[in-house]
Amino acid sequence: MKVTKLFSVQILGTVALWAMACDLSTAQTQPAALLSQPASGVSSQALPSGNAMGSEIASAENPQTQMHVFRSRTDEVNVIFTVTDKHGKFIKDLQQKQFTILDNNLPPREVKTFQAETDLPLRVGLLIDASNSIRDRFLFEQKAAIEFMRQVVRPQSDRAFVLAFDEVMDVTQDFTNDLDKLAKGVKVIRPGGGTAMWDAVYLASRDKLQKERVDTPTGTVRKAIIVVSDGDDNQSRFTRQEAIEMAQRSGVMVYTISTNMNNILDSGDHNLRQLAEATGGRAFFPAKLQDLTASFKAIQEELRSQYSVSYKPEHFDANGQFRPIVILAENKKLRVRAKKGYFVPRQ
Repeated sequence: MKVTKLFSVQILGTVALWAMACDLSTAQTQPAALLSQPASGVSSQALPSGNAMGSEIASAENPQTQMHVFRSRTDEVNVIFTVTDKHGKFIKDLQQKQFTILDNNLPPREVKTFQAETDLPLRVGLLIDASNSIRDRFLFEQKAAIEFMRQVVRPQSDRAFVLAFDEVMDVTQDFTNDLDKLAKGVKVIRPGGGTAMWDAVYLASRDKLQKERVDTPTGTVRKAIIVVSDGDDNQSRFTRQEAIEMAQRSGVMVYTISTNMNNILDSGDHNLRQLAEATGGRAFFPAKLQDLTASFKAIQEELRSQYSVSYKPEHFDANGQFRPIVILAENKKLRVRAKKGYFVPRQ
């Protein structure tokens, strides 16, 4: 009888210990699940704004509180590039054999595809400086931006979003192909506050364009950001280099339009030029407000006049390092504009 009671106690003790272990295991695994899944009713693609954006940026100052994982591990590289003659005219009829491609100073191991991508779907972010520094010319900029959206976005294949920035970011219109909604997203912007341009580029690249789901037949889209600003950043937590690197990681070409109408290039214009050139885009410096429309039209034409090449690079290692890209035309009189390189996702 005593043996039976002792055996029962041992069984009950074992069951209790097993239950405690299960509870502890569940408690340890739940935080990871919460980190990988958005809360109920919250879009995983939503870009924070206001106070939420402030906490997002603050977490970047402490790398232990937040870690971003780039999961696009692949040994196939896609590059969008543009070719112009000495007069700036787009050259659209060249063949692969008329170019030399160097990845990390070496020719590709294999070129998979090469084609003119005049009809490749677009994913565009329009980033408008809403700081006090551009208040006196803001209405004209809004009109030019709305006209650009109406001309460049094809509802059947393209999607765009509008983001206003001063010291905080505000997505006034999320990704859509509805031209009226995009126009409204531009119209509701009101100027006021400081300028956090680098934060806007960084977060638009990471939280919008990098996460945008590609649902096209080819699985490929062109990603572009158009920044309308004077380039004088005075509020960002992210640096210029961090913003450029995030755009490069996200495969985004950045086009910039300066709102500095002094006819003298200043430090803000230098920021805009460096941002555009590092990502394969182009910087525009209109001399007067009326030239803004011409700048938008030039961007529109360029986005429909580009080449696309995909290749497998030689000696490719998933080491997180930056690999420079150089594309040269056989005809030395032609100029090729492409991104300066890319970051390899760390395995």
